[in-house]
Parts: sequence; structure tokens; C-alpha cells
Amino acid sequence: MTNHWIDIRNADVILVMGSNAAENHPISFTWVTEAKQKGAKLISVDPRFTRTSAKADVYAPLRSGTDIAFLNGMMNYMFQNKLYDEFYVKHYTNAPFLVDPAFRLPGESGVFSGYEPEARKYDKSTWAFQKDEQGVIKKDMSMEDPQCVFQLLKKHVSRYNLDIVSSVTGTPKEKLVEVYNLYASSAVPTKKATILYAMGWTQHTVGTQIIRAMSIIQLLLGNMGVAGGGVNALRGESNVQGSTDHCLLFHILPGYLKTPRASDTTLEAYNKRYTPTTDEPHSLDWWKNYPKYSVSLLKAHFGDAATGDNEFGYQWLPKLDDGQNASWIMLFHQMFKGQFDGFFAWGQNPACSGTNANKTREALAKLKWMVNVNLFDNETGSFWRGPDVNPDDVQTEVFQLPAALSVEKEGSITNSGRWAQWRYKAVDPPGEAKRDSWIMNELYYRVKTLYEKQGGAYPDPVVKLAWHYGQKNNEGKVLDIDAHAIAREINGYYTEGPNKGKLVANFTKLADDGSTSSGNWLYSGSYNEGGNMMARRSQSDPTGMGLYPEWSWCWPVNRRIIYNRCSVDLEGKPRDPKRPVIYWNGTKWVGDVPDGGAPPMGQGGYKPFIMKPAGMGRIFGPGLHDGPFPEHYEPLECPVQENAMNKQRINPAAKLFVDVTTKEVAIAGTGLPQDYFATCDVRYPYVGTTYRVTEHWQTGVVTRHEPWQLEMQPQNFVEMSVELAKELGIKNGEEVLVESARGSVHAIAMVTHRFRPYNIQDSTVHEVGLPWCFGWEYPPPDRQAFDSSNLLTPTIGDANTMIPETKAFMCNVKKLKGGE
Repeated sequence: MTNHWIDIRNADVILVMGSNAAENHPISFTWVTEAKQKGAKLISVDPRFTRTSAKADVYAPLRSGTDIAFLNGMMNYMFQNKLYDEFYVKHYTNAPFLVDPAFRLPGESGVFSGYEPEARKYDKSTWAFQKDEQGVIKKDMSMEDPQCVFQLLKKHVSRYNLDIVSSVTGTPKEKLVEVYNLYASSAVPTKKATILYAMGWTQHTVGTQIIRAMSIIQLLLGNMGVAGGGVNALRGESNVQGSTDHCLLFHILPGYLKTPRASDTTLEAYNKRYTPTTDEPHSLDWWKNYPKYSVSLLKAHFGDAATGDNEFGYQWLPKLDDGQNASWIMLFHQMFKGQFDGFFAWGQNPACSGTNANKTREALAKLKWMVNVNLFDNETGSFWRGPDVNPDDVQTEVFQLPAALSVEKEGSITNSGRWAQWRYKAVDPPGEAKRDSWIMNELYYRVKTLYEKQGGAYPDPVVKLAWHYGQKNNEGKVLDIDAHAIAREINGYYTEGPNKGKLVANFTKLADDGSTSSGNWLYSGSYNEGGNMMARRSQSDPTGMGLYPEWSWCWPVNRRIIYNRCSVDLEGKPRDPKRPVIYWNGTKWVGDVPDGGAPPMGQGGYKPFIMKPAGMGRIFGPGLHDGPFPEHYEPLECPVQENAMNKQRINPAAKLFVDVTTKEVAIAGTGLPQDYFATCDVRYPYVGTTYRVTEHWQTGVVTRHEPWQLEMQPQNFVEMSVELAKELGIKNGEEVLVESARGSVHAIAMVTHRFRPYNIQDSTVHEVGLPWCFGWEYPPPDRQAFDSSNLLTPTIGDANTMIPETKAFMCNVKKLKGGE
């Protein structure tokens, strides 16, 4: 989130899209309700009429996978009716920047300039700004030059008129106009709108660009950096934000530093590659501090062993091969091809949650060993006992390590709003269940001992780790991990000088000479000499804005609303006097922690978007794999033969696992069409999507074996419209089979008015939906019992993140007769 949960109450208009917040993030709806009580309007845009829709002032349906068409249509409507904040756009975004004359919009071709079809990627050399002799970006503050970002975006979205957007999305034109007018009413400083989104936006081949589209809308409307605004992700689990901040993903290190590549042969080369430079005047360019954060991280990893003579242990960090893709989908694809010996499934259940679950389960069967660290046995730990599996054909040895529940261990948890809150242990874990940190501690010392006694190809990265997270025994082994010790290391220490051993105040004190350490620069300040800031629980709210600056701690430097300098005019006065996030009192900023302490822009201060080299919000974003502007592409599987917006049907930069021209289905030796896709295949005529339910948690391992949870949601179901059920002769409560090109699941038919048929390009299109939280009961079922809905979803991911496209695929629904 750029803002935070409580700030939702400050909004005048709330758009929930790609999310069913009322059902899946009910705490967020506390603040939505409070905003509505103060007069705010709620918009729900969703393929089905949800609990959120039931509370909305406006509900608009749309076909899964068409969000960009809907949002680009909103931008076009805003341009046509001059519904944008001109002051904000001119002074706080890159809208006036002039783009290379060689740059070309996709238009009818569907691809931007520089596309290389055989490689399925772009040469981005034309996606650059024009610069003068001093290296400063050329600008047209009138925003009338045809090569300025403002005019290019206006031209780009001009194709997205109401008629074509309606024909692509299935949203009636009158609903489009109603949503567009209501949301764009926030184009004035005294009226603000926010967006709440979740996996309904991210799990597409164009997921990143959907969020980009909304970010652009928020910039055009002046809704970034202000109270009641922002782009706010509703995370699917209470510490998703924290785990991402601390490098959950393969391509990042803690604090969103980059994972080194093989070609980054030295620390100097690595820092040079990822430290941006700019000649833009009055740009703070905060990432220029990159070397301070990377060296401090290395010192936290390797302690006294990290010195200037050995590049602070940089060579001990693992490196990605240049161009290597180690995303979830790719790892299981490689595992499926037999390229891995072992696998730790830690706090996850990929045999149920992973896309194309049949393929995932077959991949697990090709391992030599797997360790399943979880609360209970699950589909992943017992994949070898599944339907149609002969255990004699499985070579995988499975080890089950029982783990502790969140309330059975102490530590921090960072919510969607970036608030890191300290959590205390309520009870001890039962039986032999252990905390994750205990398991990691044992693994570390056993691996370290093996390296010390038996040697190895490259022991230094393990034996030279700084591992000092608690009291040690006579042999030097940490007996039990202390969460406070880890939190202090994350914050960072002075490692040299008069303050050696003391905690740094925050990341502004970090250095690139080895005199400081920090396990995550973003969290520096969270546990300093003043104590554990994450444990604070003061309910003081001096601004009255719901910032609660002494309740927990928020990265970065306890700033509650990111880019808050955008909330003021050039002289530092709040543009919305009723909601002053910060203001300049003549000598300093008052209110939230500002984005830097320099004076306002009109007094020679820095530009507001301090993490961007040019200092401005990026309407034109040249860093993505699939275009600097969002463009509508159909999902991998869709009900139309052609993309109505252009000649490019699917995302041209998405990584494919099949030949899209021949549709080859066989994978040698399996007989399973796991990577087949079914666009306009008469066997799979209906759009399918997946979602959560309130009554079950994640893949249901914690909830779906509990009688009281099962009483509320006892079985997997497929939701369909009354019209489709009538067409298929299916009654509510009957058992059906849902099939895709990859697999099938049994489900109970739920016939409702929550789905309605769409009119897509003059044809009727039906959509159905299934929850993804169901799986096996124990012992595992026969082949006709209920199973994971992800048996249906395809192996394909977003072009930038590779998150799976589970929210739009093609399927069929068949009524079961006579116990089939």
C-alpha cells in the first residue's frame, strides 16, 4: 500500500476492483464502512456480484481478464471530458517529458516499437526521453507537443471508446459512464479516491500492467501522496508484505535490492549497475544510496569476515545466471523436467495452491527428497498417496517437519499498509512442533558442521555467516533463536568507530565503507537505541488523520503515506486543507514524516517522487517488459478468436510453455496435456475464474478439517448463472464435473444471480467461478472426490513477475449422472 488501512476512511470514492474486500479482507471494510458513513461512495467492479458489491453504491460487471480495457477506457473518458488534475499532472508527473521521436505506440499492431517477435521481448532503446546537451530531460510544460508523455498517452487510449470497451469487457455502456464519472470526480484537490485491489488483478499475464493502469489514473487525478488516495494492495496473508520486504522472491534481496547476476563480477560492478544517476535538477534520487545499503547488508550477513579487502563478502552471495528466471512457475517446470533433486516446501502447499496442480504433483514425484514444513499433513506432503498415483512409481522420500502456528512464536509481522507490528507468543507449540527459526538454526549448524568436517566445493558462504541470534553453548552453537536479536540485526549496527555496537537510528546513518551493518535498510529505525518501535501501542493521533505515528512502526522511517509531498502546492501549503497530510510552516514540515526534509519545490526543494531518478511520478514507465503504457491483451485462454483492440491476441512478452501456433499438447511419457491451452475450443466454452471464501484460509489446511468451518462451507463448488444452469439442465446443489485442458474437479453446482451472461462482441459468453481453498480429506480420496480447483488453471504467468494466470481460463461444466 502507498497509504494504509485506516486511511481508507479518508476517501471520498473507493473503487474495489480485482478484490472482494468485504469477504476476504473484512478488517479493511471497517474503514470502508466508516468512509461511507461520512458520505463516501463505494464502487465494486467484479465478474460476479459479491458481498462487496452488495454494499456498493455502484456495481459494474466485467469479464475476467479485461481490466486494462476497462481502465484505459476510463483514461480516455477522463481526457475527453478534461477530468484530470492539471496542476498535479504538470508539476508532479512525467507527463510534460518528451519521448524519443522514434518511439511508436502499438496501435493496430498491438506491439510497441522495438518488438523482437522471435525472442518475444522488446529492444527498449526507443522507450527513452529526449535530453539536452547537459543530460536534462526535455519538457513541454504546456503538454501540447505530440511527443510529450501526456499527448502520447492521450493518443494511446483514444482507441478505448465506450463501444469497444463494452464489447470487450461485457460491461454495459451506462455502467462504464457511471463508474468513470464517479471515480474521476476526484480530479479536484478537495475530493480524493482510493483503489483497493488483490489477486484478481495480479494473477494475469498482464497483471503488472493492470496495476500500472490504475497507478496512471491515480496520477492523472492527483490521488497519490494524499490522504484518502493511493494504490492499495490487499495482501492475501497477514505477513505477505513483510515476507516480500525481506526477499521472499528470487530476484530481490532484503529491502528490494537486486539479486546479483553472473555478469556482476565485482561489488563495484554490481553497485554501478543498480545505482541510478540523473542530471535532473532538484531530484533527490534516493536510490543513489544503493551502495550504502548493499554493503551494510553484506556486513549483516558476514560480520567481521566481511572486509574491504574481500569486497565485504560479495563473492559469497549466490548469483543468478544472466537472464535466469527462477520464478514459481519456472521452478516447478524445471522440477517437472527432472532438474532438481530436493525441495523444501516451507509454509506452503503447492500441490493445491500451485497453478496447473497436476503438473506440480508430477514434478514432486520426480524429486529424490522433499521436506514438508507445515502445521499438518497436506496435499503436498502426501501427493504420493493421491488419486491415480502408484506409490511404487514415486521415487521421492518425504520428510514431514511439524511447524508452529503464528501465535506460537514471537516476532514482527508487517501488514499491507507497511506497518511492522510486534507479535508476542500466546502459547507453546504442541508436541514435536517447532518454530521455523528453531528448524533453520538446526539446519544451519548441521550444514556448517558438514562443511567444516568434510569440506565442500565452496564452504565460505556458509561457514563465514554471522550467526549470533541468541545465547550460545560451549561449542559456540546458538541454543535458541532470539527474535529480538534478529530484529536488531535487521535495524543495523555501527560496526566501527566510537559508536561501535550501538544500533543506528535509521537508514540515513548507513555507510558504504563497512562501518555499518543492516539486514534490511528499509527497516532501519524499527528497533534502534530507543527500543522496539514495532512494539509501540500509543493511540495518539495528533493530526486527526488516523496516522497514529506511535502505533507500531511503518517503513520507510515511519512514513505513513508515501510521496506525501504531492499533497501540497509548490509552496508547501496543503492542496486539501481538510486533509493536510503535511505542510511547511516556514522552517520545517509538520504532520507525517515527509519524503525528505528539504523545503518545498517552490523554494528550491526536491521533487516529490524521491525514489525515481527524475523525481516525478511515472505515467510513462519504460522499465517493464511489455510496454511503457498498458495495452489490452486477452488471457492465454479466452472465448474470442481475436483481440478486438489490436492484432496481438495475448501479451507479446509473456513466457510461453507451449507452441501457440501448433497447440502441441503432449509432454513425453506423461499422456497429460498439462501445458495445452484452449482458446475457442468447443470442448471448453466457458470462462473460469477462482477466488477465496471467508470461511477457509489459504489452501484450507488449517480450516477445512474443522467441523464448524465445514458446516459453513463443506464442499468445493462451482458458481454459475441461472441462465447457464438452465441451458445445461443443472439444478442448484447437484454434483457436476468441471473440466479444462489440464484436468478436472468434482464440485457442487451453486446456481445464483451473482454471475450474469456477458455480451462479448455480439456473442453470449458465460463465466463460472470456483474457490481454490478446497483439497483432499484424509486419507486421500479416490479419483471422484473433491480436489483443488488449480487442477484447471494454466501454466502461464505475468510478463514481469511470472505470477500465474489463475483468474481467467476456459473450462466446461458437465452434469454428473448415475454416480459418474
